[in-house]
Formats: sequence, structure tokens, C-alpha cells
Amino acid sequence: MISLPDITILNQIYESANSLVYRGIINQNRQPVILKLLKEDYPTPAELYRYQQEYEITRNLNLEETIKAYELRKHQNTQLILLEDFGGESLKMILKHRTFSVSEFLHIAIKTTKALGKIHKEKVIHQDINSSNIVLNTQTEQLKIIDFGLSTILSQENPCLKNPHLIEGTLAYISPEQTGRMNRLLDYRTDFYSLGVTFYELLTNQLPFESTDPLELVHCHIAKQPTPPHKINPKIPLNLSAIVIKLMAKMAENRYQSAWGIEADLATCLEQYLTNKIKAFPLGYRDISPQLQLPQKLYGRESQIESLLAAFVRVTSPEKQQVAASNPTTTQSQNCPVHGQTELMLISGYSGIGKSALVQELYKIITQKRGYFIAGKFDQFQRDIPYQALVAAFQELVRQLLTESQPELQQWQDKIRQALGSNGQIIIDIIPEVELIVGKQHPVPELPPAEAQNRFNLVFKQFLQVFCQKEHPLVLFLDDLQWTDSATLQLLQLIITDFTTQHLLVIGAYRDNEVSPTHPLMLNLSELKKQGTKINYISLGHLNLNQVNEFIADTLKTDRISTQKLAELAWQKTQGNPFFIKEFFKSLYQKKLLTFDDNNRAWSWDLKQIITKNITDNVVEFMADKIQTLSGSAQKILQLAACLGNRFDLLTLSVINESSPKAAANELWDAMQSGLILPVGDDYKFLKTDLETKQLKITYKFAHDPG
Repeated sequence: MISLPDITILNQIYESANSLVYRGIINQNRQPVILKLLKEDYPTPAELYRYQQEYEITRNLNLEETIKAYELRKHQNTQLILLEDFGGESLKMILKHRTFSVSEFLHIAIKTTKALGKIHKEKVIHQDINSSNIVLNTQTEQLKIIDFGLSTILSQENPCLKNPHLIEGTLAYISPEQTGRMNRLLDYRTDFYSLGVTFYELLTNQLPFESTDPLELVHCHIAKQPTPPHKINPKIPLNLSAIVIKLMAKMAENRYQSAWGIEADLATCLEQYLTNKIKAFPLGYRDISPQLQLPQKLYGRESQIESLLAAFVRVTSPEKQQVAASNPTTTQSQNCPVHGQTELMLISGYSGIGKSALVQELYKIITQKRGYFIAGKFDQFQRDIPYQALVAAFQELVRQLLTESQPELQQWQDKIRQALGSNGQIIIDIIPEVELIVGKQHPVPELPPAEAQNRFNLVFKQFLQVFCQKEHPLVLFLDDLQWTDSATLQLLQLIITDFTTQHLLVIGAYRDNEVSPTHPLMLNLSELKKQGTKINYISLGHLNLNQVNEFIADTLKTDRISTQKLAELAWQKTQGNPFFIKEFFKSLYQKKLLTFDDNNRAWSWDLKQIITKNITDNVVEFMADKIQTLSGSAQKILQLAACLGNRFDLLTLSVINESSPKAAANELWDAMQSGLILPVGDDYKFLKTDLETKQLKITYKFAHDPG
């Protein structure tokens, strides 16, 4: 129990992995308060930043439906927040000693949905909705949402693929896109999924997915359908059960699109339940969001996705008779890959056509197979750096391994040491992070250049094979191969043609309009074919008019007949380039040429007015115009950022900008809000706090280089 001179602590009411929560009374005015204290005596900088952020967002919201924040203060070496105490108890705690009737649930659900709608109206995404963060005073029936430590004030986030142990949020409630394994940006609809899980728990007194294995839980969220609540509790009306299942749709576009739509359907359920006139009604009849939400599913790519998934299934399948290992000629003459062995998949298409998005469709099945996905991107201005993208990919893999539990990390240490023997320093020289796993290594003897290269190739192959196992297959994605270096091509050729390497899928993407028959990549592929290597090809073209119209009709929640003329104009302007189409519609929305009619609850547009604006049909000019709408300082810092490549870190940018990291981040903020750049990971949130940010690794990427 903590001790404070000005507050009398009454009792501890909650304990989480990171925090302790107490009830207390301020001695001076006898006001009841809640004290939320960081558990660790010496918390990490990230934990301190999170508390500061929670305090700032909670204080700025100042809604009746959210807890009020009074003060953030230092306590010894940690921090505590003083919060409003309105006599409530979390729904999670209430569920421990009682259940809710259908009528009680509906009243609570409607209040919660209204509260969430108001939070979203303030442009805050909560990101941790669960029964512990919804507090109810059962006497006054007042309900409030608490805990904004993970919240964001950006309209979209780009979750990273990371170890399940490091995923932010309460794992049993997180949305599929929050896992970073769904190839989807995260927006306010992530809260609707978590709300659905919470409703499920309140109705059935159990969670939809329960497992002690974090990776299994992640896979459930992204791939497994929950048992409908009415099948667990027959007293639950079918309509109400259907609302919960709709909230928990895997794809955000299939969920409710607005809190208003959820509330309307819940109100209908309550009316039916109280009058005992229960009958089916169409869900989401009044559900349409006034915010422009572009669908994130891939249009016109069904066959390509199928080919990609089939390739992954082949490399993860049990090995057939390994004739190839002893007699490669047999496999070459059959011209088909042996199951379980390495495959090469090449994806070609123009910039913005969706090559990277297609590859990321593998996330779900990789999670199911407990595999690893790593990616590297070649840079136009770094072709003189050998293995640049390959090294970046394996640095990412090592960082994933470093987040494993200590016993798992020990296993990796043993496997890598065994594979590398006395040659560990060769890998550490190009991937320094490996030393954090295997420890210091002895220097290796110097060799003449040719022999040193052969030794490196052999050691790298041994290192690679550690991760290519039946229990955990590996997908290696190398983007922008048109800018690759010769050393990488030679190493890839050795890896792909080596029949002892199994359970590896190598995917390469390149812009075919920038690759001639004499390009090193094409010459290397020709050599692979001569050696009998089976190469799988996927070519991505532009979307046709029907596919563009389908995208637009889905975006505007209307039929395709209504959007036909608009689709024809969009197709004419963009030629069916998916990236350009999305930017075109964002522009229409920002320029108020596409508006939401609140009275009719529908989108409206004036085709003649759009044509009059004479929007360019050149994507480069279009993006340049978009950048020119930013302030002069924002344009200048974007120019500097572009010199650092597709991805850049804030600390380096601030150095060349001759400013502090916070000042540089503030200049980037408008570009983030306009969608020109995206933060990678979650550390960017802490920039809005008053704490020092030098210890944070804050990274951004340009949104207009999608591959």
C-alpha cells in the first residue's frame, strides 16, 4: 500500500501487469479519488510516456462519458495519476459476482456505444475497449470509459508485425488489424471489434476466444469465427446475437461503420425485447459513417492471392520423397517444385499497383503455420551497399526473436551457435543484432577475396536454414528488385538453387516498366531457369472499370448504377491504378467535392463540378499538388526526409534539419494527418508528452511509395 501526505488511501481495487489502482480521499476537501500508479519502482521510458499520454488525452476529452483526470504527479521514481471517482466498478469486476439480464445488457450496451461515439467524434481512437475499461455505478447507472493509455489522435495507424507478447492492447479483445497481421490500416472501427468482444463477454460470461498461447489467440482473431452468443445462451435474441457477430467481423468494412448505426440497432432490440415483439430486421439499416472510409480489401486480385497462398502451402507441406536432394536432375525435368522445398515467386507491376499489399495477404496463413515473415526494400540511392535489403530483413527477424521469452531465446541461441560454429562473427559483421542473441564471437581468419566470399555464402546459408523449418517456415519478401545489387542476386541464386534449404518462400517484387531484358535481375533469372529452377510469376495490371466501380460503390455505400458515371471519370483519371484511385477520392473529400448529407444519411457529389476542377490525371503532379498544400516548413522537412529513403527515423531527420526531435516531429505532423507519411510502430504517440524522447526509436515511412 502506498502512502501519500495529502491523500488517505482506502484500499486497492485493481492490479494489472503494469499498474496498481487504489481508492482514496483527498484530506483537504474529503473528495474521493482514484489513484493509478505504475507498478515498477523504476519504470521504462515507454511506460512513463504512456502515463503522460493517458493523462493528456483523458484531460483534453473532458466528456461526461469519460473519466476525468485531475493531476499527474511524480511519486518516488515513478508516476501516478489522480482520477475522478464516481463510485463505479468495472464491468469485469461486476461480472465476477453477477450476470446481466438481456434488458440490463441492452441499457449498458447503448450507453457504452453512445460514449464511444462521443470519443470518436473528438477524433480519438481508444484501442483498448474491454470490460475492465468500462466502469458502471450500479446505483446511479452512470457509465464511463477509462484508460486512454493506448489511444491515438490520428485517423489511421499502420500496425507493425510483431511478437504477440508485444502487441498493444488486451490480447483477448484486440481487433484483427491491431495484431499487425491483417494487411490493414487501423482506424476507429478497431474499437467496434473490441466492443463486440466485450458485448459477447457480457452476454455469455465468457470470451469468444480463450487460450494461454498468445499466437493461437492472435490466429483466432484473424481467422476463426466465434460461436454465436445465442448458441451459448439461448435466452439471447437472435437479432442481438447477430449484432455482436457483425461487430466482430474480421474485415473492418463488414462491421458497423458508425456508433450511430450500432446504437440504432441496439435500440430496436431493446424496444422489441420490452414489448415482446421480437422479429428479424436488417442490421445496419441506418449505419453509414459521415467519415470517408476507403475499403482496404483487394479488388480484382482473387486469382493472384490464390497463387500466392498455394505457393506458401507447398513450401510448408511435409516433404515428399526427397529425390531432388540426391538427384536434382529429376526435379528439373519434372519442372515442378517438391513440397517443402524453397520456392521463388516474382510479382511485377507498376508503382502503386498493389504488389506489397498482395504479399501481405500471406500474414493470416503465416500466423496459422507459426511462420516468420520478414521484408526488405531496395533503395534507388543505395545500390552500392551490398545485401542492403537482405540485411534489413534479417535485422527485423532478429528483433522479433529478441522479444521472445527467455527459454525460447535460449533455444534460438543454441540453434544459431550450433549452425554457425566458429564463424558467428561473419554474420555479426553484417547483422550486428545477432550478437545480442549469441554473444561475443571470436574473430575469423582472413582469407583471399574469392575464398572469403565462398565462406560468407556458406555461413549465410547455414544461418538462413536455422529459421526455415517445418515447425516455423520463413517467408522472405524483397521489394523493389529493380534496384537490387549484384551481390544480393548472386546470394539469392545460391539460396534458391540449394536443395538442402526447405520451408522457405522467397518473394520478389519489381516494377516491370523499369526492368529491361539486359537488367541484372533478368539475366540472373535467365541463369536460374537454365539450372532448372521453377520460377512462379504474378503480373499485376490496372483495375478495369467494373472493379473501379465496385470499389467506389463499396466506399460510398450505394449501388453500382449510382456510381457508374463517377467510376468512369475516376478510371479515366487514374487508369485503374489502385493507389491513385484512393488518393483521387481522398482529394475529392478534402476539397468538399464529395460530401456526406446528414439529412439523407448518404454521400453526394456533383459530377460537373468535379470535371470543372480539372484534376490532373498524372499521379506525380497529383501528389506534388497535395504536398504543396502543406506549410513551407512541412514541405522543407519532407524534402529532407526523402533524402533518407522510403523509411526514415526521427533522430537522423532532426540532425539534418538542425532541430530537436520534437520540433522535427511537429513539422511532420501535418504531413501525417494528410496521409503523406505514416508512423511505423507506436512510439510516435509519446511525442505529444512533455518527456524526453531521445531514447525512443521513432520511424516513419512515405505512404506514396507502396510498391
